[in-house]
Amino acid sequence: MPDHEPNPAPRRPPSAGLLLVISGPSGVGKTTITRQVVDRLGAVFSVSATTRPPTAADTPGVDYHFVSDEEFQRMIAAGDLLEYARVFGKFSYGTPRRPVEEALAQGRVVLLEIDVQGALQVRANLPEALLVFILPPDDATLLERLRKRGREGEEEIARRFAEAKREIATAEGSGAYDLFLVNDEVEKSVAEVCFAARKRLQGGVR
Repeated sequence: MPDHEPNPAPRRPPSAGLLLVISGPSGVGKTTITRQVVDRLGAVFSVSATTRPPTAADTPGVDYHFVSDEEFQRMIAAGDLLEYARVFGKFSYGTPRRPVEEALAQGRVVLLEIDVQGALQVRANLPEALLVFILPPDDATLLERLRKRGREGEEEIARRFAEAKREIATAEGSGAYDLFLVNDEVEKSVAEVCFAARKRLQGGVR
């Protein structure tokens, strides 16, 4: 599990936009949903900062902001991250605060695709955010989706499946999420996320 530490005291300027957080375990289809939601809402997709080195497929500033360990620690100390985590004890990932706040001040929808622990930090820092968790239809479907990706062997699939179960349990027990969606049909899931976002922008209550 990622290691998380408390962030400095939140700074919360008033905003006319909406911070939309989408979480869900590996294999649930959240990235497909996220991309379509960004297109439909004209949303800004937040680019994370990371200490991992870029690969040949990465475009700095588009896929990630690549920073050193020292710079990442400076960002934490300065309160420049809305949320952050050290994943598998190896590399750190976090959401830079300033681009998010600037886009919100412009009335934009900003979308973060992050894990449960990161979402809990966002809830503490920006309580007005809309948090959505994507669920699989059932365990068998989740296992099937993990296998169809063809990226890992059975041992890694079993590890990811167990991690997914823990993540779902944490999300359901946290009380932080506004909406849980079973992704049995992508089009329906995208429509429901967009509906919830538009309702919040129009002044719907939590």
